[in-house]
Amino acid sequence: MDRALLQDLFRTAVAAADPGRAIAAHLPEKPAGKTIVVGAGKASAQMARAFEQLWGEPVSGLVVTRYGHAVPTTQIEIVEASHPVPDESGYLAARRMMAKVHGLSHDDLVVALISGGGSALLPSPGPGLSFEDEQAVTRALLASGMPIGVMNLIRNEISAIKGGRLAALASPARVATLIVSDVAGDDPALVASGPTVPIASSRAEVRHLISLHGLDLPPAAIALLASHDNEPPRPDDPRFADNTVRIIASSALSLEAAAQHAALRGVTAHILSDSVEGEARDVAQVMAAIAREVDLRNRPFTRPAVLLSGGETTVTVRGKGKGGRNAEFLLAFALAIEGIDGITALAADTDGIDGSEDNAGAFADGSSASRMRAAGIDPRSALANNDAWTAFHAVGDLLVTGPTGTNVNDFRAILVR
Repeated sequence: MDRALLQDLFRTAVAAADPGRAIAAHLPEKPAGKTIVVGAGKASAQMARAFEQLWGEPVSGLVVTRYGHAVPTTQIEIVEASHPVPDESGYLAARRMMAKVHGLSHDDLVVALISGGGSALLPSPGPGLSFEDEQAVTRALLASGMPIGVMNLIRNEISAIKGGRLAALASPARVATLIVSDVAGDDPALVASGPTVPIASSRAEVRHLISLHGLDLPPAAIALLASHDNEPPRPDDPRFADNTVRIIASSALSLEAAAQHAALRGVTAHILSDSVEGEARDVAQVMAAIAREVDLRNRPFTRPAVLLSGGETTVTVRGKGKGGRNAEFLLAFALAIEGIDGITALAADTDGIDGSEDNAGAFADGSSASRMRAAGIDPRSALANNDAWTAFHAVGDLLVTGPTGTNVNDFRAILVR
């Protein structure tokens, strides 16, 4: 019963971020010339299909999405590529995309359909870097535990397509960017590392972040960051003067929809934040403390209550197990509420894939840890080995939805009866 309610809230949150529904209210003004569609991200294929159905005039273009996320289109080409580590399919698609926007006129329009995951799906190494170098940078970032926004600041500096460079290449054509946001705070320049949206960052800041986190990057990347080559365009660059940027779906909107649905089901929802960041296991400790306070003392919220939050936690990889950030959050959460009745949690990625496995997330309650032990899994050892997927798989508590066609980051719902 409780799990069914939580899963229903997840479905509601995902539906609120449906690109087809969201894009209709944000169509740009039609151009005198031609319309070229480009894009990248886990939701980009759904966005492309919706756009060509709504536009009503001929379009052409190319968008890149993750393997398994493509949908049928009639005019816009859909290419699938690897995520989270780039592959050659994404690399070749990025080169073709850059060629498609080159040589346009003032009368033309470029529509950029951008969503989370686009950073990996549009690899294009900057001067002096090989494709293998960009893959190595990606692996180092993924293992670092950095927030996604910080990762994307670094990606911007070593790329030939990110950081507004694709839009600069399209000039003098007008660029209209439509974004399904997966970053805390919804900064459009950080979603997919902003291929069409410049960011006011500095290379010195990026070098400091790399040093602070002790990242081991390829020599070619270090050399580029030490130079003035390939510096990204600034937001006040006149080439961007006529461009527009719209956030069409976000975690905030999805959480609000889930809260309204919970009220219809007779449970008061409290949105803690739509931009939670930090180490997944640390965030779990905070969330578990709040849930225990509600359960034990009926404060700061009275039971029954569902605690909602979004954003994107991170995992500093220390072990060799399987599991994404939502499963890791839940494993730590399960240990923190062990033996407590009346608390049930769901954490899942709204794109339907948590990390590199086939599950969107999982469920946890006060019996999860003991049931794992009964199944032969030590939950604390699993957490130390970043092996949350194996632990939840052993007790049948994974949530498998398949690709959802959107991506507004993590969704967490904690029900306290």
